[in-house]
Amino acid sequence: MAETTEKTPQWYVVHTYSGYENKVKDNLEKTVENNGMQDLIFEVTVPTEEVAEIRNGKRVVSQRKTFPGYVLVKMIITSESWYVVRNTRGVTGFVGPESKPVALTPEEVESMLTSQSLEARYSIAIGEEVRILSGPLENFTGTVEEIDMERQKMRVKVKMFLGREMQVEVDLNQVEKLEQ
Repeated sequence: MAETTEKTPQWYVVHTYSGYENKVKDNLEKTVENNGMQDLIFEVTVPTEEVAEIRNGKRVVSQRKTFPGYVLVKMIITSESWYVVRNTRGVTGFVGPESKPVALTPEEVESMLTSQSLEARYSIAIGEEVRILSGPLENFTGTVEEIDMERQKMRVKVKMFLGREMQVEVDLNQVEKLEQ
């Protein structure tokens, strides 16, 4: 790895063993502190988002890794800083061609670090009333029971004929929030 003249810290993506993201973050932060490398490696983060679901009839909000298997590192690339990150236990390499680090653009950093919850992104929360916009149940209304961001789906309890209710799964973009 050649010494670079770039002295502005940039964000890089580091690939890790799945499930080791927080351990890599902790190990890298300790190594930086122990070796006095705060002037080369500035920040290590595991992007997360809030996920809401209903468990045992209660709404539970938990944190979920947005990009499992990846850690973001804000650093100045030198042969020393590259070596430290690359040889941190649990790291499989930098993301880039031939494992050569490629800095993220400011827009990529913004979207990866902005921990938007599903409610913020879609402004729909569990327990709210929605109208189905398309499909066989178009114009039916129901209550949001579950939101699955990975699959981009939500489970809605729809009020059917004669007051009967039925649970259906729809795409996130198939519903709109009913104004109260």
